[in-house]
Amino acid sequence: MNDLTIGSVDTTTYKTISANRQSADKRWVLVDATGQTLGRFASKVARIIRGKHKPNFTPHVDCGDNVVVIHAEKIRLSGNKWADKKYIRHTGYPGGQRLMSVRHLAEKCPARILERAVKGMLPKNRLGARLFKNLYVYVGPQHDKAAQKPQPIDLREF
Repeated sequence: MNDLTIGSVDTTTYKTISANRQSADKRWVLVDATGQTLGRFASKVARIIRGKHKPNFTPHVDCGDNVVVIHAEKIRLSGNKWADKKYIRHTGYPGGQRLMSVRHLAEKCPARILERAVKGMLPKNRLGARLFKNLYVYVGPQHDKAAQKPQPIDLREF
């Protein structure tokens, strides 16, 4: 018995598939955020953007799908997070820490709440920055990605 066969199975025909930019099967998907809980919804969207739902997932390649999210203003938060949850940023100057509540951010730009949640679940490197560009969040049912023909999926069953 040579070292390339195990029993009667020839191991030379089985190869590990590693996706690259050309072989990645990227699709456009449309998801509706109406009535969804923020964290659970964002983790499912991040999984689709990363490509972990595909059998040819490769950790160092952008092999995920492009995701169009509509109705970002209808996302739910559990508990008292509308008042208690704060987003922190810093201007770069001494004493420049700024706090903003979720309620204030929802009044100003509701899509940014979902963008920040998904971005926090992506890798913190150049790949994560490239993957974040595959997310398109819109307030309301209208979006400008109709030419890409995104396929609607229900994340409650995903």
